[in-house]
Amino acid sequence: MTLLYSEVEEELRAAVRAVLADRCPPAAVLARAESEPYDPSLWKTLAVEIGVAGLLVPEEHGGAGATASEAAVVLEELGRGVAPVPFFTSSVLATYALVRAGETGAGEEVGGLLGRLAEGRATAALVVPFAASPYRPWPVRGGVAEAGEQLSGSVADGEARPSGSVADGEARPSGSVADDGARLSGSVAGVAGADVADVLVVPVPGPDGTAVLYAVDRAAAAVEAAPSLDLTRPVATVTLDGAPAVRLGVVDLAEVLRFGAGLLASEQLGVAEWCLETTLAYVKERRQFARPVGSFQAVKHRLADLWLDVVRARAAARAAVSPSDEARPDPVAVAVAQAWNGGVAVHVAEEALQLHGGIGMTWEHPVHLFLKRAKADEIALGTPGDHREALASLAEVPGPVPVSQ
Repeated sequence: MTLLYSEVEEELRAAVRAVLADRCPPAAVLARAESEPYDPSLWKTLAVEIGVAGLLVPEEHGGAGATASEAAVVLEELGRGVAPVPFFTSSVLATYALVRAGETGAGEEVGGLLGRLAEGRATAALVVPFAASPYRPWPVRGGVAEAGEQLSGSVADGEARPSGSVADGEARPSGSVADDGARLSGSVAGVAGADVADVLVVPVPGPDGTAVLYAVDRAAAAVEAAPSLDLTRPVATVTLDGAPAVRLGVVDLAEVLRFGAGLLASEQLGVAEWCLETTLAYVKERRQFARPVGSFQAVKHRLADLWLDVVRARAAARAAVSPSDEARPDPVAVAVAQAWNGGVAVHVAEEALQLHGGIGMTWEHPVHLFLKRAKADEIALGTPGDHREALASLAEVPGPVPVSQ
């Protein structure tokens, strides 16, 4: 394991950073935040010209065949710019799920879809709540089932539900299975990236904790935008009503979400780095009592503590994406990264807002975008508390001793 960046990764970072500096400064993100947050032109440049869309796609399907370490570098830079592009939702979460499904199912269909994603001709979204946890991948309410099947394992309490939407806690009949393919029905709330996806990658829970992955054309689904704290990454409710679907293969959904959580730590690192660097530059220039604000000892101590937090966050993020012998995310490293980085990103963003004083409290300054991204990421793919609990279990840390009465 190495926590250092390779020469290739630094070159990739420089290319992505140059594009974002020219096309996606914070002021530009802020200007479109309330209207059309996603920037399709920027995404086309990153996906096609830089080639980030195909980083995790195997070479035989037209991708770069890169590792999570390279994708993490891109996420660091996108986090530094709160860039409104679907890299994480399409090129990380959905792509990784498709790669794993291709190993067990319809390789030809998966390969064709991965090829389109790698070339930037399509985007995809994994139809799970963005707040789903790797340790509890199926929500208590909501889910998608194939018509004619029993929806087993889609609820946290393990009870079976009839196929169809259970968003309101009641079973509804689903559509019929046609001879030319499956039909899916159901509703899932809080799906990130669905509003700009061309293809919806839908996991249907199986009886053994795995999920059968299906591809659904975006036009066959109802996608309704939902309120989102992070204006730069909208979420939506996806509803399927007998939607035609293509079976792709079987995946371990918990592993897919764990992989995403490990890479999300790099985005959180990028958010924290921008907040720290921008705040440091500001306190060097802002003067009070005829001296720079940054010269006051109390401010120096706060910034020093933030710097240490960010350095630790970088180490945790790099460890979470370091290649392992099995090329799978290390559960311990992922749990450590998310248990630390989620809170650090929020804390550094809050300190940035405070140390910017009055201008930090205004809508016109972009620091609030970073605070909202940090907070939204903190509760995505498992909260820090979820990951700490999992880490304690993985490390076999004994629980609290009950107090005798």
